[in-house]
Amino acid sequence: MGKGLAHPHIGSGPAPVPSRKREGGELQMTETKLRQRPAAVILTPTAEARIAALIAKAPAGAIGVKLSTPRRGCSGLAYSVDYVTEANAFDERIDTSGGTFFIDGASVLYLVGSTMDWVEDDFTAGFVFNNPNAKGSCGCGESFTV
Repeated sequence: MGKGLAHPHIGSGPAPVPSRKREGGELQMTETKLRQRPAAVILTPTAEARIAALIAKAPAGAIGVKLSTPRRGCSGLAYSVDYVTEANAFDERIDTSGGTFFIDGASVLYLVGSTMDWVEDDFTAGFVFNNPNAKGSCGCGESFTV
């Protein structure tokens, strides 16, 4: 885990799961620990800082920021970051130092393993995605395909 990266959001760790083991002909209960799964999207420190800034000036009722991949553009899917006013049980939830970042449950499969960054230069500013699932994108970079 890198310094400043948003990661697991499930309490303080996975709960032990009972399992059975045969020892000396006798069935005994043992404890198996589940490995905590990594966040679907890794946030760079600059992305976390931008999310914190967005949440700090969020409209009333917003509980965080949500990433989704609506169908749009010439390649089929686009990245969309918006304020969210209620949590959806199927959404991924990443708790950052600046607030809660959600990932649309229907978009997770398109985003697993991605890195989200915030980049600013003299002419543009915006979130940039390094998505290993994207097989192609349109010429303007507005949309991608998996």
